[in-house]
Amino acid sequence: MPTRSARTAWNGTLEQGAGQVELSSSKVGTYDVSFPKRAADEAGGTTSPEELIAAAHSSCYAMQLSAFIAEAGGTPQSLDVTADVTLGPDEANGGFAISSIALTVRGEVEGLDAAGFEAAAQKAKDGCPVSKALAGTTITLDAGLE
Repeated sequence: MPTRSARTAWNGTLEQGAGQVELSSSKVGTYDVSFPKRAADEAGGTTSPEELIAAAHSSCYAMQLSAFIAEAGGTPQSLDVTADVTLGPDEANGGFAISSIALTVRGEVEGLDAAGFEAAAQKAKDGCPVSKALAGTTITLDAGLE
C-alpha cells in the first residue's frame, strides 16, 4: 500500500502566525490554517487539523462500512457519514487534545435489516484504519437506516 503525504508551511508564532497545508500526494489543494481560527466557532474559510482528521475519518469509515455491509450479505446503495472532531483542553497534560469524535451514518442498504446494519456499522467503527489510529480518543457512533 502507498504512503500519502501532506506538507505544512508555517510562518510566525502560534497566536500571530498562519500556514498553508498542501495535500501533496493528490495535489487537489492547498488550504490555509491558523490557530485563532482553529479555536474559533467559525472557521472563516480556514481549515484545521481537526477538520482534516474528520475528513479522513468519515471517508475511511464509509469505505470500511461498505466492505462490512457486503461481507454481511447486503448491498450499500448510499452512505452519508459525518465525523465531528472536538478539540478541547488537555487537563492531564496541558495544552489541547482531541477530546472526542462522533461518527454519524445514515444508509440506504439492500439485504440488511436495522440490526444487521448496526452490527456492520459498529464493526466498521472498530475496524476502520483511521479509527484504529485514533484509538486513544473516545469515538461514538450513531448509525441508522433511512
